[in-house]
Parts: sequence; C-alpha cells; structure tokens
Amino acid sequence: MTSLESPYTAIYAVVNRIPPGRVCTYGRVAALAGLPGHARMVGYALHALLNGSEVPWWRVINRAGRISNVYAADEQRARLQAEGVEVSEEYLIDLNRFLWEGDASE
Repeated sequence: MTSLESPYTAIYAVVNRIPPGRVCTYGRVAALAGLPGHARMVGYALHALLNGSEVPWWRVINRAGRISNVYAADEQRARLQAEGVEVSEEYLIDLNRFLWEGDASE
C-alpha cells in the first residue's frame, strides 16, 4: 500500500485480482494489501461496497474455508458456485482446491 492509497482502496485492488473460480481469505487479502493482521478491516471494506460494485467481494472467505458473510451468505454461495467453486450446505469451501494465495509482488 502506498502512502497515497487508502486502506480500502488497497483492499479492493487485491480482491479485484482474485480470479474467478478461486477464493482468498480475509487475512491473506489484508496481508497482500499491506495491512497484515487487519483481516477484520477487509470485512469492513467489503461490507462498505455499494450495491452494483464490480469488486468481487464473494471471493473472500474466512481462514477456515467458510463463508462468514451473515448478510448475504446464500448470495455469496450462489455466486461462487456459478464460478465453479464447490460450496457445501454448511457454507464450506475446500481450500486445498480453490484457495488463491496471490503474490505480493504482482
């Protein structure tokens, strides 16, 4: 994150890099955005998105591989499934298959 960039802007830039059909954890997004230890801020940033935003918020899940978005869990599951991500009835995703870890140098 550069000094001119807001934390939310940095978070959105990372989330925009998550490819379709993959997921990333809140903590990894925070680390890639230059905000290690601020996973909760990622959640706040994604919650702040306006309806119709192009940022693929649905690709961000918790470190256990579970959808933790209490506001739109069914929508998030549907969007992930539409991209080919398998999501269980318990909202779990196999991180061994679908995790995107990104690259801080990208």
